[in-house]
Amino acid sequence: MKILNKFGLLNKTSNKEKLPVDDIPEAVRDEHEGTKQESFKSQRIWQVWQLLVMGAIATIISIGLHFQFKQTRDNSSLTQIKQNIGTKIVELSPTPIEKPSPSPSLSPSIQEKENILGHLPYEEASWQELAPVFGNQNVKLRSSAAEKFNVMADVAWSANIDLVPLSGFRTLADQKYLFFEVKANRGEETSKRAEVSAPPGYSEHHTGYAIDIGDARMPETHLKVSFEKTIAFQWLQENASNYGFELSFPKDNPQGISYEPWHWRFVGDNHSLKTFEEARSLEEE
Repeated sequence: MKILNKFGLLNKTSNKEKLPVDDIPEAVRDEHEGTKQESFKSQRIWQVWQLLVMGAIATIISIGLHFQFKQTRDNSSLTQIKQNIGTKIVELSPTPIEKPSPSPSLSPSIQEKENILGHLPYEEASWQELAPVFGNQNVKLRSSAAEKFNVMADVAWSANIDLVPLSGFRTLADQKYLFFEVKANRGEETSKRAEVSAPPGYSEHHTGYAIDIGDARMPETHLKVSFEKTIAFQWLQENASNYGFELSFPKDNPQGISYEPWHWRFVGDNHSLKTFEEARSLEEE
């Protein structure tokens, strides 16, 4: 369309004048829109890759944290178990569940051992077979012996006799100290020490059937021959056999062990009788 100016002359359209959209050639418009769509598509693909990479990183971090937490938790549990175990070792063990008595026979290794300095060889009882006795929870016997001692102590108490347990089961390590360390400290000869204490592996206390008993009202007589003058000892002489207990080392015993009025052993079931069979046979000769 031609436009006349005020002078009646024709105006030429400037090259810089913007053409309406409809006047833009279709090819040019398609090219512009195609470029724009390609740019948008590339941007969307890049965003998707960014999300995938971030998700993978998050997954790796999550897995790493999971295993780290699991390892920490496992280590913590192991430490707690060790602590629990350590605690149980130093604390008093609860009364174990009584198990069936083992076969009434000694192992060949025990039977083949020879007497040493008058003492006979004995097997060491396991901790699972032991139970604490009334009056001193640190003193333990085999379950059958502990049960009978508790009954005996209760009956004695009703007769105004206060029996106190002084020593029960001993390990080989316990006996090793009592024999060798005390011997060295006192400067005793081995044969002299053997008259009052058994070498490790040869003590009745290993069996869990032997117990040293005192009179609670006369502690000055504990583990001394003077215990024989107490009413507790007199009561034991008259009544201990009713509960399966007998004096291990009476005066002039055939084993040559010093007289120990405080030391008693349980022979109230088949296994205990078998355990002390040889010692009892010596007394009968």
